[in-house]
Amino acid sequence: MIPSLETLQWHAFLGRAPLPSALPAAVSPFVQGPILITGAGGSIGSALALRLASAGAHIILLESSENSLYDLQQNLAAISSTPDFYLGSVCDRTLLDEIFFLHRPSLVFHAAADKHVPLIEEQPLAAIANNVLATETLVASVQNARVILVSTDKAVTPASMMGATKRLAEQIVLTSGGTVLRLGNVLASRGSVTELFARQIAAGLSLTVTDPAARRYFVTIAEAVELLLAAASVTQAPALLAPLLPQPHFIADLARFMARALSPDRIPVIEFTHLRPGDKESEQLWSNSETPHPATANGLVSLRSSLPPRSQFQSLLATLHHALRSRDLSTALAALRVLVPDYTPGQTVLAQCCSVVSKVSNE
Repeated sequence: MIPSLETLQWHAFLGRAPLPSALPAAVSPFVQGPILITGAGGSIGSALALRLASAGAHIILLESSENSLYDLQQNLAAISSTPDFYLGSVCDRTLLDEIFFLHRPSLVFHAAADKHVPLIEEQPLAAIANNVLATETLVASVQNARVILVSTDKAVTPASMMGATKRLAEQIVLTSGGTVLRLGNVLASRGSVTELFARQIAAGLSLTVTDPAARRYFVTIAEAVELLLAAASVTQAPALLAPLLPQPHFIADLARFMARALSPDRIPVIEFTHLRPGDKESEQLWSNSETPHPATANGLVSLRSSLPPRSQFQSLLATLHHALRSRDLSTALAALRVLVPDYTPGQTVLAQCCSVVSKVSNE
């Protein structure tokens, strides 16, 4: 059984105070209208749903996982909230049209995405469908609503398919006049390294860390929610935002912290493995070509980032659509590399391109 991660003193590990909460005066205006959350059953989506429901907002929750949606229903019922639930995909344009017609949300938090880096290296077409084309479908469905995309520091100079597709999702939202919030790793989120460490500690196993030098920016789930609410209060449009964090932390230090907290009588043993496909030694919240400026919301910086010309952008997105329908990874990857020129594909993705070409030629 995985030990509870909710009781750990994460800020003792982070060595800083919690990031500032969104100001009530800033949140109050947008909770007056309906709010749609995609990926509502995930760690961030569900915490955001509970926070908004507690503030009295009318929320519409879209989730593709039946179990996750059921769990969220039970949690919201405990606080006497009655949102509208939809089991389905952001790729479903007909469903999105129905939601916007029935509820007219004025704000959309887009948290649905494929997020597991090594897995997505093996499933690149799925990442393009779920991270890119679903975002494009959502933006095309929006009727007088503002979209706020939950993004990741892995979108900065990406070395993974997950990062590259999230960078393209950023561009889609920004070209539509929306808002993007980049987050680092979220502590205690579902499927995160903290869950892996907790399982290993409970089983008395060595803690596996990819590399002694591997380090990441971290925020808590509660901080991620407050940052999203703060991002929603930023009136600038489009807006690319990131939290102002002091420094990244070594993943090995996180492993040691969790071992001391969850099994204080045992000396932790760390086994260094290797960087996995798509992994980088460290991540950044903005690239060297992006200029940070103070944002109007506490705890955030605003980034200036260039966007591709609209005509070229739409043409390449159409190429991605066609490549996805025909499952043509080579064409999809070529288009993605033009759209995200600082993306460096890994060997796992490149090998799949070669494998498909070889298979077709042999037939």
